[in-house]
Amino acid sequence: MLAALAGLAVGGVVAGVLGTPQTPVVAIGSAFIDRVPPWLKDLAISWFGTHDKTALRIGILIVVALLAAVGGVLAVRRYWAGALITIALSGVAVAAAFTRADSGQTGFLPSALAGITALLILRLFSRRLEPLVDFPDDAVSRRGFLQLSAGVALGSVALAGLGKVVGGNRAAVADARKQLQLPKPPTVAPPPGVQAQGAVPWATANADFYRIDTALSVPQIVPADWKLRIHGMVAQELNLNFDDLLKRQVIHKWVTLTCVSNEVGGDLIGNALWSGVVLKDLLQEAGPSKDADAIKSTSKDGFTAGTPLPTLLDDRQAMLAFAMNGEPLPVEHGFPVRIVVPGLYGYVSATKWLVDIEVTRFDQFEGYWTPRGWSALGPIKLSSRIDTPQNKKVAPGPVTVAGVAWDQHVGVSKVEVRVDGGPWQQATLAADPSVDTWRQWHWTWNASHGTHMLQVRAFDAQGNPQVESSAPPAPNGATGLHTVSVKVG
Repeated sequence: MLAALAGLAVGGVVAGVLGTPQTPVVAIGSAFIDRVPPWLKDLAISWFGTHDKTALRIGILIVVALLAAVGGVLAVRRYWAGALITIALSGVAVAAAFTRADSGQTGFLPSALAGITALLILRLFSRRLEPLVDFPDDAVSRRGFLQLSAGVALGSVALAGLGKVVGGNRAAVADARKQLQLPKPPTVAPPPGVQAQGAVPWATANADFYRIDTALSVPQIVPADWKLRIHGMVAQELNLNFDDLLKRQVIHKWVTLTCVSNEVGGDLIGNALWSGVVLKDLLQEAGPSKDADAIKSTSKDGFTAGTPLPTLLDDRQAMLAFAMNGEPLPVEHGFPVRIVVPGLYGYVSATKWLVDIEVTRFDQFEGYWTPRGWSALGPIKLSSRIDTPQNKKVAPGPVTVAGVAWDQHVGVSKVEVRVDGGPWQQATLAADPSVDTWRQWHWTWNASHGTHMLQVRAFDAQGNPQVESSAPPAPNGATGLHTVSVKVG
């Protein structure tokens, strides 16, 4: 296990020196994410929420530790047996690194050198332990083994710290983000009348905004190094840097984003003020072909999304966003530039760390999630949620029931609530500044003693109710009525 720890530490230093994100753990974890089926992705999110990547890292380390322990036991008498396990672990990481789009020509080296280091350290340990197999009371050999163990452990910790230092791109990006001067919105305060009593905050703080993506290691891009290429089925290719973007007209727009993995009543949804440049203007400048029906957007880490071209050319003001709630994008949310498209689930539109846009056709490519069982288009489905009361006992009498409803780029016209399967009661809607944001609501319930079931449903701008039958998130978004149990007494 100490040999494996030393290898991982060396891999981290090498990755930092080379400027690649492909440490052994990241390489294995990223390859795992790339191959995970939709049901397992949804299971991980339901168990761990936005901490799914942390759970994956811990899981990988546990597996490596267990296999390394087995290799260590075998290596005491048969070094080659333990060495085979070490080589296999390193080989998996090297192979995984080769599959990553952001690996480059040197992305395999951290895992390769990690394996070599682990083999050398394992050999040192096996030699120290050989005398103790036949002479377990040999104090000199025992002392030498313990000294070697302490030295490897301390050296590994020191190397792990060095890896963070030499991988200084993270600090450089944080400093560049802090110093970045961007056009400010007139105000970041929510519009008047949008907040319903008892509902979650209408504006979601950056720190509270959900994060679901495939990046086990968040791409680190300094704005001065950012470039975007718009090409493919266009009359004129465009190449932009960050300064080019800031010279264009900037808009500030409230938009609610929703993850396709959001269960009925789930919290993988947030509303923020986004600032950026209208993508329609850039696409029209490039001149898309009449035969094109999609764009393929690519992230720095190789993630791709296929977005219907008509949704980028209509009036919804899809944008290249560089600010969120009046601040530069958080690094975890796509700094320096990401795509924001109202009305579409993020897996087909909200590409973070954007570096490439290809105007193309859906019959010529597949986005990252489409071959993994998700639908190609991804329009957001009308839904609603009860925020309060939940998971608490309430007193009899008037009780405020409140929550949110959403149908981005369509709008919500009505929300109804019912108790114990009884008649639907119309709730009071808060103000509606935009069809591209969620809409809050509240209703006063005269609660009586006992345990009751509350349900909510919403209607879109055309008066159509949300789908009541239950369906899982895959392949194109969950449906059903959010139901909560409330104890009164």
